[in-house]
Amino acid sequence: MTEATPLLLARLHAAGLMDVGAVEPAAGGLAATAGLARRADGTELFVKAFGEPPADDAFAAEAEGLAVLREAGGVVTPDVVLAERDLLVLSVLRPRPDTKAFWEECAHAFARLHTTTRHDRFGWHRDNWLGRRRQVNTWTDDGFEFFARHRLLRWLEEPRVREALDAADRRALERLCDRLPELLPERPACLTHGDLWAQNVMAASAGRPALIDPAVSYTWAEVDLAHLWTTAPPPEARVFFERYAELTGLDAGWRERMPVLQLRQHLAVIAQFEPDWGAAEHVRATLAPFRTRP
Repeated sequence: MTEATPLLLARLHAAGLMDVGAVEPAAGGLAATAGLARRADGTELFVKAFGEPPADDAFAAEAEGLAVLREAGGVVTPDVVLAERDLLVLSVLRPRPDTKAFWEECAHAFARLHTTTRHDRFGWHRDNWLGRRRQVNTWTDDGFEFFARHRLLRWLEEPRVREALDAADRRALERLCDRLPELLPERPACLTHGDLWAQNVMAASAGRPALIDPAVSYTWAEVDLAHLWTTAPPPEARVFFERYAELTGLDAGWRERMPVLQLRQHLAVIAQFEPDWGAAEHVRATLAPFRTRP
């Protein structure tokens, strides 16, 4: 029995799910403890718990994100069985099939999500959570200001980021933020998943693409694209990017923009995890041209 088993089982029983007799740890989660629970009738549930939640609303915000992706964006997400302060219970999804057909269907799903949920402002009606850190979603009219202030510069006060980046790096990030309108095209806000690393792409029972662990907001669609692009998707996912570009009219220069957009996720990784899997090196490489004034 691992440490995860008694924690999850105790939380499930405390929430009234007394017919759960066994919990098996689930791999892949970084911020919370996760497992597969089996009820007396054989039904399986996916469960997540924090030893100590980062806030009372962390799981409620995640449940809301799953609902809005499904209802507004037409994306398959797991059903929310229960969302409490220290426990989230979901229906079970399947591991994704890494085939070209699956990833092409993903491209259609994300093209639909990003093109049918346009918004006139950037942000969300509440803050939510990226791992164990608050994602600030204050409504902002300007996308460059929103990305600079709430997706990049906000990480500079995190203790691990202060330790990893020196003063020259921090100044370089500020210079990069000042030049965002030169580096990135102006784009409208749309509903985004917000934490789209490859492991958050799953499959529903019929084999359709399904998503977990959102940190939703209205921002640039390419934030989702950058996250998936730089988190080691399988070779079969190449068709995703090709088809997505065709479906959305994405210009040919999108690949060159990915390092700038992915700074947000690299900074979030540095802030929360040790080791940081090379995130600080990626940040410093992207900031190198901005370490001295042109």
